[in-house]
Amino acid sequence: FYFLILIIIIVFLVDSLLSILNARHYTKEIPEELADVYPDEEYQKSIDYKKANFKFKLVSSTISLIIMLLFFFLDGFSFVDGISRSVSNNPIVIGLIFFGIIMIGGDLLSTPAAYYKIFVIEEKFGFNKTTIATFFTDKIKSILMMIIVGGGLLALVMWYQLTGPYFWIYAWILFSIFTLAMNMFYAKLIVPIFNKQVPLESGELRNTIEAYAKRVGFQLKDIFVIDGSKRSTKANAYFSGFGSEKRITLYDTLIRDLSNEEVVAVLAHEVGHYKKRHVIVNLFLSIVLTGLTLWFLSLLIANPILSEALGVEKASFHIGLIAFGILYSPISEVTGLFMYIVSRIFEYQADDYAKSTYNANALIRSLKKLSKSNLSNLTPHPAMVFIHYSHPTLLQRIKNLKK
Repeated sequence: FYFLILIIIIVFLVDSLLSILNARHYTKEIPEELADVYPDEEYQKSIDYKKANFKFKLVSSTISLIIMLLFFFLDGFSFVDGISRSVSNNPIVIGLIFFGIIMIGGDLLSTPAAYYKIFVIEEKFGFNKTTIATFFTDKIKSILMMIIVGGGLLALVMWYQLTGPYFWIYAWILFSIFTLAMNMFYAKLIVPIFNKQVPLESGELRNTIEAYAKRVGFQLKDIFVIDGSKRSTKANAYFSGFGSEKRITLYDTLIRDLSNEEVVAVLAHEVGHYKKRHVIVNLFLSIVLTGLTLWFLSLLIANPILSEALGVEKASFHIGLIAFGILYSPISEVTGLFMYIVSRIFEYQADDYAKSTYNANALIRSLKKLSKSNLSNLTPHPAMVFIHYSHPTLLQRIKNLKK
C-alpha cells in the first residue's frame, strides 16, 4: 500500500520539478535565430500564457493528487468494488461496472479543470473557439466512446484472463489488431464524430500539393481539410493511415495562417514521415511495447497482494489491474522516454526530407509562424525537452534545416 503511495508521490514530484525548472526558463534570452518570431508585445503575451498554464497545471495536478490519496486512504477502491459486486456475480460484469464508475467518475471530476482551461485561459489569450454546447457534446461523445470501445476491449481482456496465464498473448493479438485498425481507419471512423472533414477544393494550393506529390513519387489520393477553427485558432497538419488508406489532413487554420508555399513545406515534412517508414516503425514499436506491458501484467495480476494493497480482501483482475498500472508507471516513464527520443530523431529526418525535396526556408518560415500563432515556448529547459518533448525545439529544428 505504502509502496504504491510512494510511486504516486514520486511521479508527481518529478513532474512538478520539471515544470518548475521549465518555468524558470520562460524569460531566458531568446536565441538570435528566433529573434524575429515574436514582436515585443507578442513575446510578453507568450510568457504570460506559459505562466498561466504553469500555475494551472501545478494547482490542478496537486488537487488530483489529493483526491487520489484520499481515495486510497479512505478505501475508495474497496467501496466501488462492493458496489460492483452488489450488482452481479459475473467477474466480467463486475470489472466493467468497477472501471465504469472509476473512469466516468474521474472524467467528471476533471471536467471543471478542463472547462477552466478552455473557457478561462484559452479564452483570455484568444485561442478558444469552442462553445459551451460543443464542450459538453464532446464530453458526452468521449464518455460514450469510452464505454463502447474501452468497455468492449476490457471485457475481451477479462474474458481472456479466465483462460489462464497465457491470456496476455490473446490480449496482445487483440490490441495489435485494434492498433492497426485505428491507424488505418481513425480518420474515417473516429474523426467525423467530432469534426467535419472535406476534400481540399480545387485551386492553386491543391495544384501545388499535387505537383509536389507527383514529383517525389507520393501517391496522394486524399487531401482533407478539417474544421479545427471550430474549437481553437491553433493550427496543425497530420498524416494518417498507410497503403490505400493514407491521407493528409490540413487544419483550416493552417491554410489561413500560412502561404501556399509554407503549407506545402509542412506537407513535405509529413510526406517525409511516410517515405522514411516512420509510421510503420512507430506502429511496430507501439505493438512491441504493448506486448511487453501485457507480459508484465500476466506475471503480477494473479498475486493477491495487489488487491490487498488496495484494501480489497477478495482478489480480482480489475483490482489487480489498478495496482499494476501504478506499479508499472515508472517503467512506462522509461519506455515513454525512449519513444520520445525516437520521435525526435524521426522529426529531424522528416525535416531533412522536406529540405531536400522542397524548400528549407519555407519550412523555417512556417515553423516560426506556427510557433508565434500558438504562443509556443522558445526557451524550454533541456530536461523538459529530453523527457517530455516528442519534437525537437524550434531552435534545434532551424539549426538542423540551416546545416
